[in-house]
Amino acid sequence: MAEEQKPLTEEKPADEAVSSTEEQGTVEVEVDQTIIEEVEEESKEEQLQKQLDEAEERYLRLRADFDNFRRRANLDREAQEKYRAQKLVTELLPVLDNFERALQITPEHEETKSVLQGMEMVYKTFVTALESEGVKPIETVGKPFDPNVHQAVMTDSDESAEPNSVLAELQKGYTLKDRVIRPSMVKVNQ
Repeated sequence: MAEEQKPLTEEKPADEAVSSTEEQGTVEVEVDQTIIEEVEEESKEEQLQKQLDEAEERYLRLRADFDNFRRRANLDREAQEKYRAQKLVTELLPVLDNFERALQITPEHEETKSVLQGMEMVYKTFVTALESEGVKPIETVGKPFDPNVHQAVMTDSDESAEPNSVLAELQKGYTLKDRVIRPSMVKVNQ
């Protein structure tokens, strides 16, 4: 066997072996660097997605707040329009009471009768104007006592009337549309 057999794996000189491991280390470092870059990109995407989600949530909350504000403003405006006459009506109720007291007088002379007729005409016009604005008197006598529309100032015992019912009205109460602007002052049966 004159010829020497070559081994299957060639042996490389020492210098070549070192450079080969350096190349492998560089490849490993490059692979590690790309993994790090991919992870950083994923975390940036997650951060951006998180920021986007937070911005959307803030936008939706702000929009809901604005819708609520607009709804409240509309309700306030409607209520203001509906009850625009409340202050004026409240100030005119004592005048109405005085008219009613004056009309209860029984006239003795013809002159007094004509003055009373004139007052009655003014009273009817006044009541009609108030009714056109939605003012209505609260019904009381014979009705059950309701603390939402009645103010009890006296009590009495009457066996012929229902218990806890209104016996007499001392001062008329009024509502403006569906709001009580002055409760009726009443005498209640025990």
